[in-house]
Amino acid sequence: MQEFYIIKILFLSTLAFVFTFAWTPALTHFLYKYNLGKKIRDNGATPVFTKMHAHKAGTPTMGGILIWATVLFFSLLFFYLPKIFSFDVLDNLNFLSRSETLLPLGALIATALVGLFDDWLDVRGKGILGGGGLNIKHRLFIYTIIAVIGACWFYFKLNWTVLHIPFLNNFEIGWWYIPFFIFVIVATSFSVNEIDGLDGLAGGTLLASFSAFGVIAFVMGRYDLATFCGVIVGSLLAFLWFNIIPARFYMGDTGAMSLGVTLGIIAMLTNYVMLLPVIGFLFVVEALSLIIQVCSKKFFGKKIFLSSPIHHHLEASGWQEAKIVMRFWVIAGVTAVIGLLLFLLDRMM
Repeated sequence: MQEFYIIKILFLSTLAFVFTFAWTPALTHFLYKYNLGKKIRDNGATPVFTKMHAHKAGTPTMGGILIWATVLFFSLLFFYLPKIFSFDVLDNLNFLSRSETLLPLGALIATALVGLFDDWLDVRGKGILGGGGLNIKHRLFIYTIIAVIGACWFYFKLNWTVLHIPFLNNFEIGWWYIPFFIFVIVATSFSVNEIDGLDGLAGGTLLASFSAFGVIAFVMGRYDLATFCGVIVGSLLAFLWFNIIPARFYMGDTGAMSLGVTLGIIAMLTNYVMLLPVIGFLFVVEALSLIIQVCSKKFFGKKIFLSSPIHHHLEASGWQEAKIVMRFWVIAGVTAVIGLLLFLLDRMM
């Protein structure tokens, strides 16, 4: 029976890649036609960043639509097709289920729409920042609201109060599950949003993380969730085809926000969230580098990094953008494999 699910996941992942690839030109035409280009911050607060990325001004953003729109389309298509046509094969392709994929899909779409609004503010030059868009306080507030909803769903609807710590045991944490869930979602979404700063960087690192958790979900027998991850991976691959340096368009907050929140929720659904800092090691490094920079400037009046997060520091240090991105991809792949190794060893104990 597992062979069927392997075929299902690979088939839908490949189909998602082909479908996303096919409709990308239409989205690209739309983005360029209506001048939905990214604004580069020029408020004097980030002179190093502004100088390095001034040439990217005007490149269309909102490319994340490719990913979440494809996932939504596939989820609804294979859910409703069996209700219209009575074919067993169509019923077997459905991967939308209340227990596994309804919540991550809902979070993906809800956060994507918020991110889309933020991208619109950015391209129109509206908002708090010099380049437009929501500031970090607004984003953290939005992440928290979504995380609270997800935490209540887990705690009250699914009755989840147990946290699994690899190589130790399951621990009953009761109502502490709610604040822990909120922390995970906010931290993950914030970290993913920060790594989205160079052409192909967020897409490649997210690809490794979703692939790893897709394997974890499959081994645990959560085949709908594994398929859901597979469709995201297929869409991300097609997105990366056009996002590799020089990027045809950027992911934007509609992609980074939604995928960050969704990754955190998937980690919670597998109950292997303690492996998320390993699998998504670079997300942790990116977030910490920014936090260190902000705290150092606020309390000591000086910068630790030339620019933050750390990928901008490396860029300011003279590293070529392609070198940073590809080395980060390598690291993301290695940490994803390490996370999977730890998962399998834990399952064997």
